[in-house]
Parts: sequence; C-alpha cells; structure tokens
Amino acid sequence: MQAIVRKTLAFHHFLAANLFYPLALASALSVGFLVARIWWSGSYLFTFLAWNLFLAWLPYLFGLGASALFHRDRRNWLLILLFSGLWLLFLPNAPYLLTDLLHLQKHPRVPLWYDVGMLSSAAITGVFLGFASLRAMQEVIAKIAGHIAGWLFACGVIALSSFGVYVGRELRWNSWDVFTNPLRLLRDVLTPIRHPIQNREAVGFWLMFAAILFVFYLTFNTLHLGRRDVSR
Repeated sequence: MQAIVRKTLAFHHFLAANLFYPLALASALSVGFLVARIWWSGSYLFTFLAWNLFLAWLPYLFGLGASALFHRDRRNWLLILLFSGLWLLFLPNAPYLLTDLLHLQKHPRVPLWYDVGMLSSAAITGVFLGFASLRAMQEVIAKIAGHIAGWLFACGVIALSSFGVYVGRELRWNSWDVFTNPLRLLRDVLTPIRHPIQNREAVGFWLMFAAILFVFYLTFNTLHLGRRDVSR
C-alpha cells in the first residue's frame, strides 16, 4: 500500500512540476467558452478550436512521456526516441492556435469581445502546452549533453516549430501527412527554403513566429526556474 501511495505522489509531483493542472484548467476554460458560445449563438462556427486544443495536447503528452521514460530507465532508448519523434512532429500544433486569431470577425449574434477572449484563451493555452513540453525535453537534453546543448536544442526546436506553423496555416498540411503524403509535403516544404527571395512572405512568417516564440519561451523558462527556486 505504501508503495502505491509513493508512486501516486511521485506521479502527482511530476505532473505538477510540468504544469499539468493549470494547463488542464486553462483547457477546460477554453472549451467552456466554446460550449457557451455554441449555446448562446446556436452556431458551431468555432468547433475547430476543440480539435486544435486536442492536437496541442498531443506534443505535451508525448514530451512528458519521453521525459518520464528517460528519468525512470534510460535503457528504454527506443521508446524514448519514439515518444521524442512524435513530440517533435506534433509540436507545431501547440503554437498553431495563435493563428486561429485570423478567424476573428464580427458576428451578429455574438459580441466581438467574447470571441476575442475565447480565441485568446485557446491560443495562450496552446502556447503554454508547447512551452511546458519543450522545457521538459530541454531538461532531458541538458542532462545528457549539458546546459548549453539544452539551449541550442530549444532554439532549434523553436525554429522548426515556427516553420511547422507556417506549413500548417499557409500550406494547409497536417502533422500526419508526414506518413500519408510525404513526397508532396517535402516538395512544398523545400520550396521556400530553396527559393527564399521568391518566398519572402513565408520567410517573414517563419522569422516572426520564431522570434515571438523564442522571447516568450525565454520568459516562460525564467519564470519556471524562479518558481522552482522559491519552492526549495
């Protein structure tokens, strides 16, 4: 019985350290806003938010899975690599929620301020889901290769994820298209890389999102470290 209690407490502390409970609350709040809007307006216009939030949770869960496996038994490296690969593949779905603000417009049955709040709530939740999982994976890399390597890893992932947001929003590809239609996806992805001058808008989108995510991740990481120092 004591062993079960210890494992339960350890699991609880792991979830708490990785912000599971506030992120679950934030997600519930966003879904609550969506349900209230549907009830209020009778319109299912923004139901895609629920699906996008679900997709944003996938990299968080994969990242925590990889981190938990690493800390429990590093010999499970094949499973750790699998979870890490799925985390990286689905990670752009988290900051992608920021781009859902493009759907903001006036509707006759719902005040604009309500949609601003609902979309912003979902966007912030998605960003924090991505940041929490990135922080967990950065700690894994730091323990393997050192603090500097951890930050180089985080910067590289932010750059890749920002480009992934562009691929999803502007090129309309999904994460699972890596498996279902890899050749066409690769062709579309390589085009702005091979011809950056002719694709200035794509490059601008990528750089802008990378800058936003890096600065806010740096802030998130600083707050995370400060919280840990206070709790000691």
